[in-house]
Amino acid sequence: MANEKTVSTKSSEEHVSTAFKWFHATSVNGGAMIIAAVISSYFSVYMTDTMGLPAASASLIMFIATFWDACNDPMMGVIADRTKSRWGRYRPYFIAAPILLTLFSVLIWVNPDFSTTGKFVWVLVTYIGYGMTVTMYTMPQVAVLPACVKSNERRNMIITMGAGVCAVAFLIGNTFTPNLTGFFNNLGFSNGYIPLMICCGILSFISFWGLFATSKERYLQPVQKGESLKNLKKVLKHVELFPNIIAWIMASMGYGLMFSTSVYYMTYYYERPDLIPVYMLVISIGATVSMVVLMPIVLKIFKTGQKSLIFSQATSIVCYLILFFFGRSNFMFLCVMTFISSCLSSMQNALVNVLVNDAIDYVQLKEGISANGVIASIKGFAQKCGNTFTSSGILAVLAVSGYVANAIGEQPDSAMFALNFLKFGAPCVTGIILIIAVLINPVAKYYKDIEEMKAKMEANE
Repeated sequence: MANEKTVSTKSSEEHVSTAFKWFHATSVNGGAMIIAAVISSYFSVYMTDTMGLPAASASLIMFIATFWDACNDPMMGVIADRTKSRWGRYRPYFIAAPILLTLFSVLIWVNPDFSTTGKFVWVLVTYIGYGMTVTMYTMPQVAVLPACVKSNERRNMIITMGAGVCAVAFLIGNTFTPNLTGFFNNLGFSNGYIPLMICCGILSFISFWGLFATSKERYLQPVQKGESLKNLKKVLKHVELFPNIIAWIMASMGYGLMFSTSVYYMTYYYERPDLIPVYMLVISIGATVSMVVLMPIVLKIFKTGQKSLIFSQATSIVCYLILFFFGRSNFMFLCVMTFISSCLSSMQNALVNVLVNDAIDYVQLKEGISANGVIASIKGFAQKCGNTFTSSGILAVLAVSGYVANAIGEQPDSAMFALNFLKFGAPCVTGIILIIAVLINPVAKYYKDIEEMKAKMEANE
């Protein structure tokens, strides 16, 4: 397991620069994550309530874009593993990442004076571009960690650092977006989202180019022409990894539901849009506490990522059930229980990254290959599938339920039930499935063999 002590003394003394740790932690999880948080929480509402797209059309956009986004992840993994350059296998992608990220994150917020069909096409194209950019840098960022760091202890430390930065980024993106866009609007901008995206893009330049400068790909085996596709087949033949894939999908869905439904929930179910910043702050602070404080404690107590995941999901399910039945009774009660559930559930999105490193080590044990990019791409594919179900599913359920845009206090009972279910009922379902997937994961029985393999690798350096 990725959190168990390594056999090798040399591995425990492995030097990893502080700069690399922080640039890796802040690359995907810094400015890029603020952008992702803003898009995740506010873009669906922007499409339906500002751009005037029907919920069904917005749902179709999200389905097409996110499904394609999921499909191109394995492609990117193969491409990344086959990359040969003077800068390495994964590092070159960190150069272009912030450029394209800034471009597409700006374009998706442009509200052109087009017909409904024209707006549909515009959003679809720009959102696909944004998603492909995220794929382009996410796969190499995940794959470069085990390529640069062999020690499980240090890998997990860097993952934890990234989780903490991610939580802070989500806090900023989810809580302060109305304030930040309002600030830019007061400066004379007609659409505050655009300068906000530019500022976040500038932050991404610093972190991604810093990661490029400080990463050193030490632990990689040469990949021959056509070998990446063969590696993909070798990885997929191991049914032992399938529960991990299910876990990645469910974790993505559960995490996405927590944020993506909140604006709709507070606006139309709770009927207090003025309290959105407060409620988003509660969720974001809970997520920050989860990543920075609670997750290291939980990992220390339960020792493994699997047991920590089970604890996270089981306790959060209890909270969600309480909120489903009693969340509307009192705002203070809603905030307290939401804070607790956010503290318990948010760590799932980071803990599943431990399973990525486990899968990489397992495949290396069984097949003798470095398939970091392929496995990272499979994880990305699973995560994007979860995003597809979440983003398009929310809008589809609202469309079917009879949701009416901008009709506060006038939603039909079917829409009110749908809003409550999406916010608190659906995460219970994803949590239960995730627990089952972790419980039936058979990879754990190979941990001793994996540690022996890694000790031999260190001894042969």
